[in-house]
Amino acid sequence: MMISGGDDPDGRHARLVMAGEHPDCREVEREGAGISVDQAQWIVEQSWLSPTEGDLTVLILHDFHLVADAAAAKLLKTIEEPPASTRFVIVAESLPNNLVTIASRCVRLDFHAIADEVIAERLIAEGIAPEAAQLASTGAFGDLDRARLVATDPALAERRHTFAQAIDLLDGSGFAALQLVKRIERLIDEAAESLNARHLEEAGALQERIEAYGSRGSGKKQLEDRHKREHRRFVTDELLAGLAVLSASYRDAMVAGRLSADDAARAVNSINETASALGRNANSSLALERLMWSLPLPC
Repeated sequence: MMISGGDDPDGRHARLVMAGEHPDCREVEREGAGISVDQAQWIVEQSWLSPTEGDLTVLILHDFHLVADAAAAKLLKTIEEPPASTRFVIVAESLPNNLVTIASRCVRLDFHAIADEVIAERLIAEGIAPEAAQLASTGAFGDLDRARLVATDPALAERRHTFAQAIDLLDGSGFAALQLVKRIERLIDEAAESLNARHLEEAGALQERIEAYGSRGSGKKQLEDRHKREHRRFVTDELLAGLAVLSASYRDAMVAGRLSADDAARAVNSINETASALGRNANSSLALERLMWSLPLPC
């Protein structure tokens, strides 16, 4: 709407934006733990480019709550006083103290995650069995697209069960921790096959367009980058959902008298720290191995 001045969801501008191919709409995803200083410099430079098709250039900045302090400082003036033809759409999951000044220059819109019940109802309406819909919605973190992806995944229950049984599969040895992590990663790799298949279809369709019209302005790199981000997010979301199950299993063990309150609290704290590290783009294998090796064992 900002680019074209219209709200036709089937119009050319909308289709190009949704495909990640509109020349006046640029999305910025963090390349590491957060948007870096180099990325911030690129954003500043892009903000001064004139739009080529519409009246405005729109820069969408994702995961801005993780932006590096130095990068936020570099962006402050540009966001405070952007060029007349530039609009920023800043997406963040929270508002850290270091971003209060930037937030004060923005029109703030708060969106809540879609409730599990709403997602489950939608999946059922789309033909998913109620039990599968409920299971998928629980681990979707309010993301309907992710829920759709896992709702038809027959191995979802096995992945959840693996995390739930981790407390009994571990014996305090590094070998047991390593074997459990390998099993989890194998299950997640298998779960990602449907996502990988969709990526292959999109890459094939793009290749056909390139062969027909040439590679200039094809958006090939953008598509490849998006596929990498989607795969990384799928894996991270799977791990976070599994860690939530693992945390619940330790609370259940405490209630059942198999674990002391102190040990349960220590386990949950370690699980939460691992989840936070995964959100900062930590090496997932190392983070999981360290966690599994350190978890307390039940009586």
